Amino acid sequence: MPTTGANVRIWKGGLVAATVLTVLLASAGVSSAAVNVSYNIWTWNVAGWTMHRGSTSNGLIDVISNSIRNRSTDLAALNELCWGQYKAVQANLRASDWGEDEEDYSRFESTNDTGCGGEKSGIALFSKAPMGTADRITLPDDGRVEKRKLLCAPLEARPHLRFCTTHITTSSETIGGSPINQQQLDAVRAHVDAFNANGDTVIIAGDFNAQPSYNRLDKWYARSVNTTNNPNNVGAHRELDDRDSRCVGYGENTQDDGTPAGPCGPGKKIDLIFVREDKIVGAYDGDSLTISNSCGGACSDHRIVIGSVTVSVAS
Repeated sequence: MPTTGANVRIWKGGLVAATVLTVLLASAGVSSAAVNVSYNIWTWNVAGWTMHRGSTSNGLIDVISNSIRNRSTDLAALNELCWGQYKAVQANLRASDWGEDEEDYSRFESTNDTGCGGEKSGIALFSKAPMGTADRITLPDDGRVEKRKLLCAPLEARPHLRFCTTHITTSSETIGGSPINQQQLDAVRAHVDAFNANGDTVIIAGDFNAQPSYNRLDKWYARSVNTTNNPNNVGAHRELDDRDSRCVGYGENTQDDGTPAGPCGPGKKIDLIFVREDKIVGAYDGDSLTISNSCGGACSDHRIVIGSVTVSVAS
């Protein structure tokens, strides 16, 4: 049977066709080979200023770092993190087995340069493996002091695997003819789709401030997600907890309180981990964890969200 790849055996005129295909794939930035790689993902909105006032000594840093380690995390995302807390997590992880150069395995993007009592507040990525140059993208402006961002970085050794985080506005104000939260979600999706078109596999984790059942996420969720809890989807992605048998298509809540509650009980789900459906290989899974009380009280008003997935990545 004819095959393609590094060692090509093609009968008769097939060699010319294979050569043309290889050239076309290369010109489109798409590799003709791919590998399957498994990742454990972790994400948390820590309310670093609103609940901790930027503290690095009240237990939060240990809770973050220990959870990342204990869950064998490969890729971690943090939202609402103060700069000092970011540096403290860096130091804590560096003291274990996360590498010697902190700039290789973490990235921070400020969303408010004075949001933590005069210190920067923002979003952050951590990776067990070194990361490459980050993309730092400002989302449509909601008119507030905090400027919402999308932060993405590839892995150095696997540049077609791109890890991203975002924190979408809570505002639904109509600006320029449409709700600003919808504009931001659409902008993030457009960038993720552009990475995909360039041959990248994208894992995005963060606080989307939208429940899976909301219409504004219909262009995110794949058509295959069509349940009573989350119907009418027309997108290309799966959320790693959308197979949860307790609330199929929706998943487990990531906030214990919240109005309106999700379709399957108290609390709501707004912290999500998305992967494009056609990049997922085999089974995947997601979960949310009980909020720790080791920070002189609750460590956040959000739960830690974890997921595991095997993805196809261009080599």
